Amino acid sequence: MSVAPVAISDERCPLITDETAQGGGNPLNRGMLKSISLALIATIMTALICAPAFADDSASALSAAQAQQKIDELNKQIQQLNQQKADLQAKLKTAEAKVPAAAPTPAPPLSSPSVTGPLQMASPNELDTYLPFLSDHGDLIPGLGDLGKMDFNGVFSGIGIVQDHAVTSAGDRAVRADMSNAQIILQKADGLVQFYLQGGAYDIPALGAPLVPAGTAVQDLYGPLPVAYLKVQPTDSFSIMAGNLPTLIGAEYTFTFENVNVERGLLWNQENAINRGVQVNYAKGPIAASLSWNNGFYSNSYTWLTGSLAYTINPANSVSVIGGQNLGFDAHSNFATPLLQNNSGIYDLIYTYNAAPWIIQPYFQWTWVPHNAEIGADRSTSTLGGAILASYALTEKLFMAGRLEYLESTGSPTDGAANLMYGPGSSAWSITATPTYQFKKFFVRPELSFVQAMGYSKGDVFGARGGNPSQFRALLETGVMF
Repeated sequence: MSVAPVAISDERCPLITDETAQGGGNPLNRGMLKSISLALIATIMTALICAPAFADDSASALSAAQAQQKIDELNKQIQQLNQQKADLQAKLKTAEAKVPAAAPTPAPPLSSPSVTGPLQMASPNELDTYLPFLSDHGDLIPGLGDLGKMDFNGVFSGIGIVQDHAVTSAGDRAVRADMSNAQIILQKADGLVQFYLQGGAYDIPALGAPLVPAGTAVQDLYGPLPVAYLKVQPTDSFSIMAGNLPTLIGAEYTFTFENVNVERGLLWNQENAINRGVQVNYAKGPIAASLSWNNGFYSNSYTWLTGSLAYTINPANSVSVIGGQNLGFDAHSNFATPLLQNNSGIYDLIYTYNAAPWIIQPYFQWTWVPHNAEIGADRSTSTLGGAILASYALTEKLFMAGRLEYLESTGSPTDGAANLMYGPGSSAWSITATPTYQFKKFFVRPELSFVQAMGYSKGDVFGARGGNPSQFRALLETGVMF
């Protein structure tokens, strides 16, 4: 019997060759046995040596299958996550569509009209009108092309008054109701050429004096367009104004909504309110100055010179020195132009503290009427007074405002002094409390006030016959500012 040689030729098993596995000779001789033994040994060695290689191939095949399975699982998870992402994006888009867009931050109120507080003027409403000549030829004169772009605001309010000792001889009554403001304000507050127009109806409530109702005020005071002026501002620091201008004098303004109290005070009664004239303004850093040539108490004579100088100590504190004097003489008088005051001089020192929750404004005032027999001043006469106005914010919408003041005049009924108050040499004090509520455009202000005259002359104070030295008022003003 012959045994075929064992030949294992695998390139992965280089130790096994034909020579290693080959046997020969007689099948019965010792060589055959040796060949058989060598073949068996070679087979065993091949199995031992090549087993790891075969095992590696099997493991590699198994790892590849597992990797492919893992990849398939990850792809499936990615598809699921993508679907979840798409679902969430759709839900987010739906939710965002239901949420209203955030309202834009409102523009701050403009600097005119001046409002001391606590009432806050509404943000300006933009108005863009097409003015053919200006729009088409605006390049001819710089600053004119955009005059059609302006801002507007409005104030509508009514007032009710209950009082004792009404001066019925002057048409006053114990119970009054009136339109305190029905005014529209148009203005252009930027650029080289600017303007301001304030028109409508208004009344004048003042302590110690009968109410001037809206009809009388419009007809006999400053007309239906009380404030109207043109302003040229070539630089940030310098400007020129001309027209019907708010006065530079005093700490209180003409219209109810501009002040901490509904009624003007005793010191205000000595001041002018609206001037017709020209005014130059200069501001640099903490200094602001104005100078005006005008008609004083709305007279027919342009002989008044007024000026103001203000210094801002810091954002909360400022001080102002203000003065005005008739440099000529005017014998003209009417309801808007009191003869004595129109021929006087007025000087104020005002300090202002304005930092939430407080507004505090004390001021002193001196007025002087020179000796002039033609106007009833047989000797020079003056008034001297002081007032403190204050407002405290109890909440964002609720405020408590008040005013305390004292005013006295020189002279006596027998020395030829002029009557500037309640008889020559008279004096008076007053107290006013004005809680104020404002919610957005709406406001309501009840007010209580009391005036006490001293050293008065019979017939020059309160009541039907002018003989009562005191007056108490309760009033309510309510309306909207837009």
